[in-house]
Amino acid sequence: MKEYQKHQHELEMQPVEFIGRRSGELLSSARAQLASYLGCLRDDLVFIPNTTTGVNAIARSIRLKHGDQVLISDQEYGALERMWRIICEETGAELVIAKIPYPIENSDQIKNALLNAVTPKTKPSFFSHITSASAITFPAKEIIDELRGKNIYTIIDAAHAPGQIPVNITELDPDFYTGNCHKWMMAPKGSAFLYVKNELQYLMKPPVISWGLTNDVEGPSHLINEFEYQGTHDISNYLTVPAAIQFMEDYHWTGISEKCHHLALETKILMEEVKGMEVICATDPSLFKQMAAIKLPVSAPADLKEQLYEKFKIEIPVFPHNGARHIRVSVQGYNTKNDLDILIEALHYFLD
Repeated sequence: MKEYQKHQHELEMQPVEFIGRRSGELLSSARAQLASYLGCLRDDLVFIPNTTTGVNAIARSIRLKHGDQVLISDQEYGALERMWRIICEETGAELVIAKIPYPIENSDQIKNALLNAVTPKTKPSFFSHITSASAITFPAKEIIDELRGKNIYTIIDAAHAPGQIPVNITELDPDFYTGNCHKWMMAPKGSAFLYVKNELQYLMKPPVISWGLTNDVEGPSHLINEFEYQGTHDISNYLTVPAAIQFMEDYHWTGISEKCHHLALETKILMEEVKGMEVICATDPSLFKQMAAIKLPVSAPADLKEQLYEKFKIEIPVFPHNGARHIRVSVQGYNTKNDLDILIEALHYFLD
């Protein structure tokens, strides 16, 4: 927060100097540090407000047409499933939704469900690195490797991945990868990134058309040229991302993340023992990290989310998903075992 407010103060003291003369260099430096953290080149990614913005930009840029198929899984974030439906309606493409079978026992089930839905008409394949409602880690590299060379764009929603699991974009080698820094990396709200493979950047059209390639100073890549300069706006959140990365390094966050995983695992097991709860995935550590989701019984109160907050001061998402409701626990470095014990107590109170 101190770093964030420092940048905001500098901006407001001399906005023309900050935005007009210094922003390019400042953003380039911040992108370099984020790129190092993510394992990619600095000029192949650009800062954006959130992952939804990134996926929308990709979907609007890849030129779908009548007869194309868009392949997604049935575990995707609801807003982005809706986006793909709208894009398909506008372009005449067909939305194909691969069903991931519950309970998930291993990652091969996920991979096979997606790959079995591929057809000669599939143009993009879109899936989450870590899903939102079900908190499942997809075997992203294995799926991307299988799709390579088949003339299918691989588009990865990484909203929950950076900071929760190790990410190396070069090793994954997707066509498009977009994620948040304001979730598990703990950067300020509204800080996210969009990565586009260099040879595909010519396709990209920014959600907001600004000066882009007409600007006096040409940027280092098509992606940066078209996306980075958006006129007068506060870029302090983006410039604070390096401080978030440094914070994780200073506090050995890999070790803290592993402790959080064990606490999430323990809590997942206890949640599944509550009356009526249904298991979504096995306790295989490759399937989840710091989040775990469980399917709620039909008998659970309709306003369970509100009651958990009002009676126990527990803030936790309860999602409608594929005809059922999921409750998802997230464990970050500031959570304690006592926090999770109160959650288990509360679930027994409402469901037993």
